[in-house]
Amino acid sequence: MKAINIGIIGLGTVGCGVVNVLHRNREEISRRAGRNIFVTHCVVQDVQKERGCVDRNFTLTTDATSVTDNPNIDIVIELVGGVHDAAQLVDRALTQNKHVVTANKALIAERGNEIFRLARSKGLTVAFEAAVGGGISVIKVLREGLAGNRINRIAGIINGTSNYVLTEMFNSNIDFATALSNATRLGYAERDPSADIGGKDAAHKLTILASIAYGMPLKFSDVYIEGIEGVTLDDMIYANELNYSIKHLCLAIRRPNGIELRTHPCLIKKDELLSNINGVMNAIQIDGDAVGSSLHYGSGAGAEPTASAIVADIIDVVRTLTIDPDNRVPHLAFQEQAMIDLPILDMSLTTTPFYLRLSVIDKPGVLADITQILGRYGISIEAIWQKGTSPQGQSVPIVIITHEAIEKSVMGAITEIEQLTTVNGLVQRIRLEPFTS
Repeated sequence: MKAINIGIIGLGTVGCGVVNVLHRNREEISRRAGRNIFVTHCVVQDVQKERGCVDRNFTLTTDATSVTDNPNIDIVIELVGGVHDAAQLVDRALTQNKHVVTANKALIAERGNEIFRLARSKGLTVAFEAAVGGGISVIKVLREGLAGNRINRIAGIINGTSNYVLTEMFNSNIDFATALSNATRLGYAERDPSADIGGKDAAHKLTILASIAYGMPLKFSDVYIEGIEGVTLDDMIYANELNYSIKHLCLAIRRPNGIELRTHPCLIKKDELLSNINGVMNAIQIDGDAVGSSLHYGSGAGAEPTASAIVADIIDVVRTLTIDPDNRVPHLAFQEQAMIDLPILDMSLTTTPFYLRLSVIDKPGVLADITQILGRYGISIEAIWQKGTSPQGQSVPIVIITHEAIEKSVMGAITEIEQLTTVNGLVQRIRLEPFTS
């Protein structure tokens, strides 16, 4: 059969990883795909720059159209990142009848609906396994392996930078800024880490997982996003004393009236699997009605894990070249005509238990005032601790764990509590995520 030619746009760490994996495992990959696969062109900004590619048997160019418009190239690998420029490149490649493989979660989450529409109209495939979880292959698991299940919940740690920072804070007894600095020094955080620590990266990935799980359009703008910037070392210590870990979770939960889509810090009981995912590792727990609960764990980033997912996508695309496009696995798992525009539930109506930490003046009646406010908002208390003592009239920290409460009620109560003259500063609020072990 005719060999398959590939053009890569963006030959950074991941791009070189793809080249190296294709070169190192060429024979095995050809046996699996049924054809030989060659990288013939790579688009870069600087052709003189040294790169870690063991195979240099391809043309380096700064002209993206030499890939997107090249009649001899069958598959375009988009690795430039971002949304606007990447979308233009992908649109151009599809218009020129090229299949596309991408690791760009932002592109898929924010522009995927229109990109898939164009691909379907051209009978082409856009593969994006590397967009979520690197080498975990969770997209294939959801789209194919669990296709017989009704998915009830997805809960995941899918940003390695945030997970590393939280792990480092607790293990090394350091504050957030120091842990983030360590992550940057070790190469686990970007120069601008805002998308990672602010939760946007995880929200992009959650958008993709939820769409595949529930057969609905991609809805990034409806995801509730909260980062880890507000988590303190004190919170990590107090959570540990209460037998919890603090993790940044993405959550997609099926409810009778819609879907919850949220990503934010959570307290998780220490005996839960996700509570024990540390460092830069990723893990995604999927609850299906038939399979039960399954955990998918592995490296979520890095040249070779990401390249592994990209090369798997290349093989899948090659295998489908002789298949009627109408019989291919749909991009988002469900047939286009069967997609349902499910409502995304308002975050203010979400119900979870809460961890509250506040600094109060140590004098009689303070706790009574706080519990009275919580009671007025229908919030019941599971436990309350005063962390240490101080001379009367000075401040002490109080930690409260509530039973399940409505988000807007908790926020209303916090506003009133912060207005008490006996409360110093703002109330820290972190949700608890209960799991059924």
